Amino acid sequence: MNTIYDIIKRPRLTEKGNILQETQNTVVFSVASTANKIQIKEAVEKLFQVKVAKVATANVVGKKKRVGIRSVGKTRDWKKAYVTLAEGKIDFLENL
Repeated sequence: MNTIYDIIKRPRLTEKGNILQETQNTVVFSVASTANKIQIKEAVEKLFQVKVAKVATANVVGKKKRVGIRSVGKTRDWKKAYVTLAEGKIDFLENL
């Protein structure tokens, strides 16, 4: 991994993620599949200038999708990280 942008790909702005952010101060990110918890913690702290308390990761298996009549394709596998913040707040919708 070269930069923090290689580790953290994008935030996951979903209804579940918004509820976690409001109640437990937890933010959800899509991360590189090879990134570990220590790298994710350091990248979030550098990128958003916040203090991270805990990182939990989950590997998401891609779903099978129909492609045409006879063929079955598959979406990509990816990894997500639940980052619990000790101090600070990240607001993605602030500048819209």
